Amino acid sequence: MPLAHEPLGGLGGVKHPPDEGNAPLVVLRDVVRAYPRGASQVVALAGVSLEIRAGEKLAIMGPSGSGKTTLLSILGCLDRPTAGEQLFEGRSVASLGDDALSRLRNRAVGFVFQAFHLIPQLTVVENVETPLLYEGAPLHDWRPRALRALERVGLVHRADHRPSELSGGEAQRAAIARALVTAPRLLLADEPTGNLDSRTGDEIRALLDELHAQGATVVLVTHNEALGRGAERVLRLRDGRVESEERP
Repeated sequence: MPLAHEPLGGLGGVKHPPDEGNAPLVVLRDVVRAYPRGASQVVALAGVSLEIRAGEKLAIMGPSGSGKTTLLSILGCLDRPTAGEQLFEGRSVASLGDDALSRLRNRAVGFVFQAFHLIPQLTVVENVETPLLYEGAPLHDWRPRALRALERVGLVHRADHRPSELSGGEAQRAAIARALVTAPRLLLADEPTGNLDSRTGDEIRALLDELHAQGATVVLVTHNEALGRGAERVLRLRDGRVESEERP
């Protein structure tokens, strides 16, 4: 059942094509990210420019060491560029202090990782509730919102189970529900099928396709060509630069 009542994220209702008259959700202009290494530095991103519009599904691909995960970290405001400009909904991310950046990250961005990062001592529904603590949502809203997110990914029947009792596919569904519970404007997935067998990976791919069809903005890093082909746009990186951009 779609989360039609939820704001910010377009997770419910019918998907509409991005409005070309509206500003992009995310803009990167000549973004560089370098890390010190002794007396020199390692350049992970070497001048990446990119626009992401609301409702889009983008895949970021490339060999190991090409800068994919660094780019995803910057898009999710987990990291800051060394140089260049980053805008989120038209606002400069560089202008945000650490507290404001944390609020943006918690309320506007949902993360799905290859390792599910579920807390083993908590039940599934309690895991899904955890972002609501940092959001500052009223306590009485936590359980209904978490159950709606679990229903959305087809896992409400496992709400009271522990992560150790879940299959790999169920654990990833729980992680996706946790990412969705704050109704993020941007859903970022880093190798979301990397720890799954092919059949279960296909199920997670279908779930991401369904979320996108309902209006979610999805950006995923993947080595999986089939997963990449399901995106509207594929950005291929090499040596920290955009090597090509494709529309499958």
